[in-house]
Amino acid sequence: MQIKVKLMVYIVTGYNLTIEDVVKVARHNEKVELHEDAIKKINICRAMLERKIEANEIMYGVNTGIGEFSETILTPDQVKDFQKYLIYNHAAGIGDPAPIGYVRAAMLGRINVHAKGHSGSRLEITQTLIDMLNKGVTPFVCQKGSVGASGDLAPMSQIALLMMGEGKAYYEGELYSGKEAMDMAGIPIPGLLARDGLATINGSNVLTAMSAIWLYDANRWLKQAEIAAAMSLEALMANMGPYTDKLHEIRGFKGAIRSARAIKKMVAGGDLNEKRLKVKVQDAYSMRSTPQIIGAAHDALVYARSQVEIELNGVGDNPIFFPEEDLALSGANFQGSPVALPMDMAGAAITMVSVLSERRMNRLNNPALSSGLPPFLTKGAGMFSGLMLSQYTADTLIVEQRILSAPASIQSIPAAADQEDFVSMGMNTAIKNFQILKNAYGVLGIEFMAAAQALDFREFEFGKGTIKAKEIIRKYVDFLDIDRPLYPDHTMMMELVESGEILDEVEKEIGPLE
Repeated sequence: MQIKVKLMVYIVTGYNLTIEDVVKVARHNEKVELHEDAIKKINICRAMLERKIEANEIMYGVNTGIGEFSETILTPDQVKDFQKYLIYNHAAGIGDPAPIGYVRAAMLGRINVHAKGHSGSRLEITQTLIDMLNKGVTPFVCQKGSVGASGDLAPMSQIALLMMGEGKAYYEGELYSGKEAMDMAGIPIPGLLARDGLATINGSNVLTAMSAIWLYDANRWLKQAEIAAAMSLEALMANMGPYTDKLHEIRGFKGAIRSARAIKKMVAGGDLNEKRLKVKVQDAYSMRSTPQIIGAAHDALVYARSQVEIELNGVGDNPIFFPEEDLALSGANFQGSPVALPMDMAGAAITMVSVLSERRMNRLNNPALSSGLPPFLTKGAGMFSGLMLSQYTADTLIVEQRILSAPASIQSIPAAADQEDFVSMGMNTAIKNFQILKNAYGVLGIEFMAAAQALDFREFEFGKGTIKAKEIIRKYVDFLDIDRPLYPDHTMMMELVESGEILDEVEKEIGPLE
């Protein structure tokens, strides 16, 4: 008997969109459908807009120009063509395409904005975006070009080109012209009427979508940072007293409480945690302060997540229509600063924890600090250099992270004849955060490799979580008995951390690290 598996469908309501929902649609191709209430709201708002157009009411971006040209009133004949030229003019990005997942996430975010019924576009526009997601048509979007205010106009305009059967798009792994991709997928071209173009592009959807995906990945990285810390602490025979719950509870920071518990969970059952080993009265900060430092990063990510999810479920648009009051208000809800500022902080938090990781790796290498481990974790010091050069690699990655951790949200450059005289530069934040995280995978991979090497020199019982993590590492990287080129090991470990396999297997073994 054939069993039919019902695919999950995300019902878009305009509310309660989470970063996990974004990841499911963006990366795992979960289907999307508009809630019937959202359909009603979109149609009611559109009807109001059309009444206002018929009455010749002046509305920004509908029958006026935009930016510096907002005082230019368009004739009825110009209103439709204006949407086309608006998209042409703003499709002004440059360079390499954004990954498909980022674009799909941005499309979902825009659909969720429309679902609230305040954007004024036709239902056909929203439904076309949904059809593109469900049938695998993803616009070719240059990643660079947005200043993160007035929305992510440049990348979103490359999505909007598909509404006219123009631009380019990926379909079934190949890049086609927009019309070819839409035709092959069987998606009708809706065209752009009054308001449709601006309603498709006028929000910070790309930088918010990228930030949502990044936060999902960064949270998984932080949990792996706790796994690596636990391995290093056991290898260094750390005093685990500073990981006692009551120490962190009396101060009150939720991230520190969470981090200390995760690390204690990793080492539970081992000789170190059960106090069967002699340890120092007090360790260095890189060993003793780990919960406070990783905990601070957790707290930063929690705040950033709250801001990103507010934006995912808010109305980032201009103008915004209120059908129940027959009202159109022009403002600046497209401004990316509410997301850019906390995401700058979140990126710096990952750099901070990477620095902590490298400091523990340094202690593993340094015979003066390692509680009896061989110099540079090699049995043949002098003839062999062991993991000496691995620290160099981690250091260069961290310097790049530090450079990238300068906030983009303070880097505004005025545009549009000073009409747009403060912009968020949030797209720069989103782009550099992924570079910071990529380097963080490498730094943490090197600590994992060093910790596994160090543990192989110890002859006591480790915690259950540490044993499982080391087992996964040894599937990919062998013990360094004699020197060999290490770049394959470094790259393999970076990819292993990015995959999250260590985390997934450890959590299967000991439960969630939350």
